[in-house]
Amino acid sequence: MFTKKLIFIALMTFLSFMNMAYSQKNNSFDIKKQLDYCAEQASKTLTVIPNDGTSPRSIPTGSKEWKFVDYKDWTSGFWPGELWYLYEATGDKKWEREADKFSRFLTPLSVSKANDHDLGFQIFNSFGNGYRLTKNTAYKDIILKTADTLATLFNPKVGTIQSWPHNKYGGHNTIIDNMMNLELLFWASKNGGNKKLYDIAVKHAETTMNNHFRPDYSSYHVLIYDYETGKKIKGRTAQGYNDDSMWARGQAWAIYGFTMTYRETKDPKFLDFAHKLTRVYLDKLTTEDLIPYWDFNAPNIPNEPRDASAAAIVSSALIELSSYTKDKNLKNEYLSKSKKMIVELSEHYQSHEVNSAFLLHSTGHKPAGSEIDCSINYADYYYLEALLRLQKLK
Repeated sequence: MFTKKLIFIALMTFLSFMNMAYSQKNNSFDIKKQLDYCAEQASKTLTVIPNDGTSPRSIPTGSKEWKFVDYKDWTSGFWPGELWYLYEATGDKKWEREADKFSRFLTPLSVSKANDHDLGFQIFNSFGNGYRLTKNTAYKDIILKTADTLATLFNPKVGTIQSWPHNKYGGHNTIIDNMMNLELLFWASKNGGNKKLYDIAVKHAETTMNNHFRPDYSSYHVLIYDYETGKKIKGRTAQGYNDDSMWARGQAWAIYGFTMTYRETKDPKFLDFAHKLTRVYLDKLTTEDLIPYWDFNAPNIPNEPRDASAAAIVSSALIELSSYTKDKNLKNEYLSKSKKMIVELSEHYQSHEVNSAFLLHSTGHKPAGSEIDCSINYADYYYLEALLRLQKLK
């Protein structure tokens, strides 16, 4: 009995020491150092971008060379968004000039027919951040026009914005990523745009909340509806392991998207849902460093690629979600885990001399063999956003 008591005391002392050590490490985390690192890496990238209206998207494993894409690519708004965040972080006019230049390449999207739902990622991350920081009225005009364009994909019979009008799945398809693009509609409805944009965004969120999730609150990637009746046909997980698995980035989009929807609506049902989505993610997150594998149900864990992009998205979302959380224990859990994710990304996932991106080890579309364990611009964007949010919190 005496021996068991000593073992118990020793174990509790060790755990207390580890918590204290982590707390000290967390409190000494130098956010400015990480922001300076991002600025240094982005400066390197600026020197290699061709002068042809393209922007950097990803760097394959083992390479230093960026893959460049034009304004039509769904990721085209992340690079200018990063530049706007660097302007916010530093106040350096260099970043404002570069952000303006790369944002303006996306202008045609505001006057073109909507090809997919990604207009929010493209325009709100670029011109949206630009307008927030500069109040340039030309940016506002582009944002409002693009919101109207995105709204043309809304199907009132279904109650969602169609994600891929050209897609092979048939029916009316909506992907969980689309939750992120509702922010464009919310903003436009409150800043001179049509008030119906707000109603479209709310209806999309409600329909998604009712249909897009399994009983445990894990998300499908794609939901397919009947065009005419609006009836749910089936759920698929195109970029995840299989239709019943929890694709890490999909769950991250859901957590972030419903947290943002609560911010814009103040409707408690969206806040409650964001908590439920977060709970299943955190409870199933078994990695010690809190950086998930690309899919929580991938068959060869621990020999599966990680997805730093999912961690970056969730770390940023948790900071915002914590600000709406009255339960002190839950609030502290969100903040401590968000900070640990950011610290881990900073200490073990940064690119440094490997390439000029911010982060390594993101996974784009593993079933298609695309962008596996590489650097991707949206991981960098949300990592930088998380750093800025953490800085404001402190």
